[in-house]
Amino acid sequence: VQLQASGGGLVQDGGSLRLSCAASGRTFRNTNMGWFRQAPGKEREFIAAISWSGSSRYFLDSVKGRFTISRDNAKNTMYLQMNSLKPEDTAVYYCAASQHRMDVPTNYDQWGQGTQVTVSS
Repeated sequence: VQLQASGGGLVQDGGSLRLSCAASGRTFRNTNMGWFRQAPGKEREFIAAISWSGSSRYFLDSVKGRFTISRDNAKNTMYLQMNSLKPEDTAVYYCAASQHRMDVPTNYDQWGQGTQVTVSS
């Protein structure tokens, strides 16, 4: 599956953004999907994931209650709704795909290009 993330931008502290990850290929509906982010000078961080059916989700503690993840298998698209954004959420956000357990970050082996999210204080 090929992935393309979009929806990043500049937003003020407390604002919202919705990221999208469009996938090509027939296997999307059978694929677990995740979101990662990487801030300058920091390691890549696994922040959210959703199972192929949408029945299971994972969130990093620091985004729980603020971010939601969803998918529309009919549209081959995954979403990350980000609310109450903070300056520390500033990073390049990547979507990724896995054919294995969705809560294990090292299982993700297909990546989209990143989309920049900048939260100003």
